[in-house]
Amino acid sequence: MSKILKSPSKYVQGQGVLGNFDAYLQGMGKRLLILISQSGVKRICPTLEACFAGKEYDLHYEIFKGECSQTQIDRLVAAAKEHGSTAIVGIGGGKILDTAKAVAYYGQLPVVIVPTVASTDSPCSSLSVIYQDSGEFDRYLFLDACPDMVLVDTAVIAKAPVSLLVAGMGDAMATWFEARACRASGSDNQTAGKPTRAATGLAALCWQYLQKDGLRAKLAVEAGVCTEAVETVIEVNTYLSSVGFESGGLAAAHAIQKGFTFIPELHDLYHGYKVAFCTLTQLVMEDAAPEELDAVLKFCCDVGLPVCFADMGYPEADHALLRLAAEKACAPGATIHHMPFAVTPDMVYSALVAADAMGTAFKAREDC
Repeated sequence: MSKILKSPSKYVQGQGVLGNFDAYLQGMGKRLLILISQSGVKRICPTLEACFAGKEYDLHYEIFKGECSQTQIDRLVAAAKEHGSTAIVGIGGGKILDTAKAVAYYGQLPVVIVPTVASTDSPCSSLSVIYQDSGEFDRYLFLDACPDMVLVDTAVIAKAPVSLLVAGMGDAMATWFEARACRASGSDNQTAGKPTRAATGLAALCWQYLQKDGLRAKLAVEAGVCTEAVETVIEVNTYLSSVGFESGGLAAAHAIQKGFTFIPELHDLYHGYKVAFCTLTQLVMEDAAPEELDAVLKFCCDVGLPVCFADMGYPEADHALLRLAAEKACAPGATIHHMPFAVTPDMVYSALVAADAMGTAFKAREDC
């Protein structure tokens, strides 16, 4: 089996780079369909209009309507065709970016990804997570290539709510533990190849830099500044985690998170917050060393990631729904089967309950 690593053709990061957007658009044509939220129009469009003023570009804005679903994708593919778009630009959070990638895929157009938050590891991947209109997980859409360009204006991201940066840390934290499991089991990564050493190394850097800079980055954003720690964590959340998960592989944590989409009370919780708790659950399933569990619990408590159901606003967890989530996590073909041992729904359910108890006890013991 071949080893495969996938990455964006171009990655641009720095404060104020959005103001020079046109300088990076070689090969994208002049007719851009820009997918953006209504709030993003107010925050981002003045910068775009100033950048493109007097230049031969035709910008066509489409407002994102809430879900990365096939219904919305089809609507936007039709809009791009009607406009004669030469490239799709997605500006915003994870679901907008996944939608932009899917629209470009179906419309056979290049795609530029401009995250305005560092809350997930989706920007650099050749993957879109498709949901039903109701918000439940539908399927993964595996794309032929990663985005043609990812442009990350850290000045924009540093102004977003700190909870979003923290959510990205939760998503990025899982990268190492899942890639490690895939390498141990000899499983394929998300590109249907084996992980390269480079991919596993990038995944390891995620956890290394999060422990070093995660809390410092959170404190800096809370203080309203963009420091080198913030720059580092944005790169971890956006680039290292994206390439690390796709080319390093996914395992139990993200599979269990998909199971959580069947618990209505958790629908509004950030993806990364759920993934953080699911990473703890994966470590319980692995019977990880106490020192490693404590390191994960301490990191989560320090930056504000959940370690128990109460932290997720779900103190009276419905155990019937937890069992349903465990069953969905173990569906045929789910990434949970990349673990280096056989996994059953009963095992996942038990690990969820144990992780909740462990997190609750840790908080009481450490007074956090």
